[in-house]
Amino acid sequence: MLTSKQRSKLKALAANLSPVGQVGKEGIGENMLAGFSDCLEKRELIKINILENAEGNPKDTGRELAEKLSAECVIVIGRKAVLYRKSQRNDIEHIQLD
Repeated sequence: MLTSKQRSKLKALAANLSPVGQVGKEGIGENMLAGFSDCLEKRELIKINILENAEGNPKDTGRELAEKLSAECVIVIGRKAVLYRKSQRNDIEHIQLD
């Protein structure tokens, strides 16, 4: 669980990120989850577009993605969700939340 201070730092870092993918009318598929999981391992912080034709509301979709990816849903603004998961890799620069 993220503290408000950690969440604030992650929101600031995510402001300049480009979305790595999108969720559309097909919903959340296994291939999509695998791709997002790979991105989280490489970057730790990703932004995802939730298209107009996606089922449900964006906040629920962001939470569902986070749950399925074992990640934290940092924030959902409009139709963009920001997810964070600490990477297990040692060859990347980790985000310092302290």
